[in-house]
Parts: sequence; structure tokens; C-alpha cells
Amino acid sequence: MLPWPAVAASDHAAWSLIGRLGEAQLLLPAALAFAWWLARRSEARPLVQWWLSLMALAALVTTITKVAFIGWGVGNAAFDFTGVSGHAMFAAAVYPLLCAGVAASRARPWRRAALLAGYALALLIGVSRVVDGSHSTSEVLAGLALGGAASALALALAHTPHTRMPLLLPVGLALWLAVTPATAPASPTHSLVTRLALGLSGHSQPHTRDQMHRAYELQRLQTRSTLSRAAPAAAN
Repeated sequence: MLPWPAVAASDHAAWSLIGRLGEAQLLLPAALAFAWWLARRSEARPLVQWWLSLMALAALVTTITKVAFIGWGVGNAAFDFTGVSGHAMFAAAVYPLLCAGVAASRARPWRRAALLAGYALALLIGVSRVVDGSHSTSEVLAGLALGGAASALALALAHTPHTRMPLLLPVGLALWLAVTPATAPASPTHSLVTRLALGLSGHSQPHTRDQMHRAYELQRLQTRSTLSRAAPAAAN
């Protein structure tokens, strides 16, 4: 994966802090708190069911891609793909619903603006994962597409109730998302997935991005060598 050009140390730290807004340990509690509030209203329960189910499915797909690469090296060197970005996926699955919920009692233009703001924030988090070198562009795009599909499909299959959210809930969520990224310990998700992948595959060491690219370049060199030897024979 090519590093983002000319990123100063201070900028790198800022982007990494933005990226933390996509961590599962931050977004899952926020999503569950919002879902609990929604589920108290019978008309909102279909939305909660679809949202949580689709988000769980997206998380499962994300985990499978990561385990497949770490455990067995299943990836794509040409696209620099080693697994779906979990940060981008969770951001695109959670933030649009949270923003839409905050503006649920407002007029339609405000609700649309809030929804777009949620997707814009998810995009910013995705960009941060590329800038700080955590993921490739293809991995982030896959995460945004998967999480965005989960949130968009949930909203398409069930409507958001037009009810005012109690002030305590959005304020609490805002404080949680503002304070936790700078104070919480690093998320253990990657280490847990690595342990799972190694346990399932039986390998002692995880596959790495560098290994994938070295194997890809070696294969390309071998292919070129084979073609160069075959060309004179074909001419004769």
C-alpha cells in the first residue's frame, strides 16, 4: 500500500483521531443506545430490526474477508485488497441513522441534510483510514459500500418515525463520540480477528500485505520470463 504523500506527523495524528470515530467499540454502544430508544415505539421497531440485522450481516462479511486474508492469504494484490475496512463499514452503517434520528422531527429538507451529513462523516472517516496508512482505497471503498448499503436498505425498508428525540440522548451520544476517541485504549478488534484467523487456519503467523505484494510481483516476473522464452520459439 502506497503511503499518503507528504502527511506531516501532526496531520497524521489528526487523521488517526478522526479514524477512531469509526471504531466498533465506539459505534456499537451508540447504535444500541439509539436502537433502544427507537424500539420503545412500536412504529419504529421494523427499522430497528432491519438496521441491526443488516449491520450484523455487514459486520459478518467484513470479518470473513479479514479472516480469509489473515488466515489463508485470500486477497487481491492488483487492487491492494486484504479485507473490508471495518471502520468505514461501521461508520457508513451507523452515522446516517444517528443523524437521521436527531433530525427526525424536522422538516424533510432538514432530515435529508442530516442523512447526507451522516454519509459525509462516514466518507471522512474512510479517507482518514487511507491517509494514516491503515487501509488501501479499495478496502475503504468496500467498507463504505457495504455499510452504506446496510443503512440505506434499512431506511428504504422501514421509515424513521417523525418524533422528537429527548435532548439527553443526542447530547450523550455527542459527548461519547467527542471524548472517547481521545481517551479510550486502542480497539482490540484487529488482534481478536487475527487470533480467530490463526486458530481457524492453523497457521502460526498471519499473512501480511507485503507478502501478498511480493508473491504478486514474483508471479508477474515469472510470467514475463515465460512469455519472453516462448516468443522466439513461436517465431521459429
